[in-house]
Amino acid sequence: MNNLFILLLLPVASAVLLAFAKSSSTAKWIALVLSLVQVALTIPFVCAFVPDASVQFEQSFAWISSLNIHFHIGLDGISFPLVLLTNGLFPLIILSTFSKEIKHSFYALASFMQAGLLLVFMALDAFTFYVGWEAALIPIYFICALWGDGDRIKVNLKFFIYTFFGSLFMLIAILYLGQQTPNKDYEWTSFVALDLSEYAQRWLFWAFFIAFAIKIPIFPFHTWQPDTYTNAPTAGTMLLAGIMLKMGTYGVIRWLIPVVPFGASTYGTVALILCIIGIVYASIIAFKQQNAKRLIAYSSIAHVGLITAGIFAWNQEGLQGAILQMVNHGISVIGLFLVLDIIKSRTGTNTLNELGGLAYNMPVLATLFVIIMMGAVGLPLTNGFIGEFLLLKSLYSINIWYAAFAGLTLIFGAVYMLRLFQKSMLGTVDSSYVKVTDVKGVEVLVLVIICALIIALGIFPNSILKLSEASVTQLVQSVKF
Repeated sequence: MNNLFILLLLPVASAVLLAFAKSSSTAKWIALVLSLVQVALTIPFVCAFVPDASVQFEQSFAWISSLNIHFHIGLDGISFPLVLLTNGLFPLIILSTFSKEIKHSFYALASFMQAGLLLVFMALDAFTFYVGWEAALIPIYFICALWGDGDRIKVNLKFFIYTFFGSLFMLIAILYLGQQTPNKDYEWTSFVALDLSEYAQRWLFWAFFIAFAIKIPIFPFHTWQPDTYTNAPTAGTMLLAGIMLKMGTYGVIRWLIPVVPFGASTYGTVALILCIIGIVYASIIAFKQQNAKRLIAYSSIAHVGLITAGIFAWNQEGLQGAILQMVNHGISVIGLFLVLDIIKSRTGTNTLNELGGLAYNMPVLATLFVIIMMGAVGLPLTNGFIGEFLLLKSLYSINIWYAAFAGLTLIFGAVYMLRLFQKSMLGTVDSSYVKVTDVKGVEVLVLVIICALIIALGIFPNSILKLSEASVTQLVQSVKF
């Protein structure tokens, strides 16, 4: 029998082991090997998973008996793709750091963060979910503050205050809901079964929504994100954009709408409109960015805005598209940030006006960059196409204007991504970059794996959609608003 607890235990054990590693070179190899072991341990769950609506691999035991809190974890078709994303991306993120001198403490913090992320996606008890939510926040704060650039302390303090502030609202909501259940417990099934008053659902909606909206982030709760993504070390940005923001979108699906359906019915349109405003706003801001990393940060706001809008459409296509696109965005965005990190390592800058003509000296990077860029803008036969199609179809089914404005992300995205490629790879060759060398070794390996995933999921999107279909169908049918 597959023991789900081992997927949580190994990253924690890795964090402890890495904390005592004697050198950075030893630490990075330990971190890589253990992350690959984590992938290997995930494979039996893939083989044993039955794509129906049931919760599988459940484990539950009393944690704080006096408060009726249980450590309750399990997987279904909604959470499993995100567990696969988390465990699948970690080796790639670690590999991306091999060309840098990074202390062992970085890998220890990253491993502990992995455990927190997995706990969020596995938790079936609200208190357990909250512990994972906070456990993932603490290490990423130190990763960004210790290894970031620029005014990193000020920037990351803002990030920490924003996210901790949102978490406080969610904690209040969880404590309140626990007191309303017949057994005074924090089980997800107990929360969903509650017959809450309309007034309670209204304020509970905002308590959860603010926490999730900050993490995603959704306009106007996004202001921490561009500075944090820009100043964070590349591996930290990958963790934030590739995996951590999915905690928020997953939270909306699992803990917001099913628990307070009347609140979602009352304010869901407002939330959806905020998502669409964010899509247009972030895309327009991305046009003007001279810092390439900041450009991708704003593009991320636009893409996750579309994902969250599809969730609030609350239909089969919207939830299926959101889950698929959460996976797709995670893969594409770490590829984009890695490309920018390679460019900066060669040229010393990510400022677009200072770049140009790199494709002449870096043809392999330029080719792989094109593939990643195509996935990011959702071209057919790449991973982003089917996900964005499903999301726009879900919005079209409830209001054609929602789909029209949200669909601008396809046009705007193509414009700013092509501008990014043109400014960096094409044009006149700067004499300063004549000796720039192309990607090689580990850099090529990571980029090729990312490109292979982009193409594979573009051709075979059912590999993810089949996992989530039954769970999504049951959720949409059981929760109406």
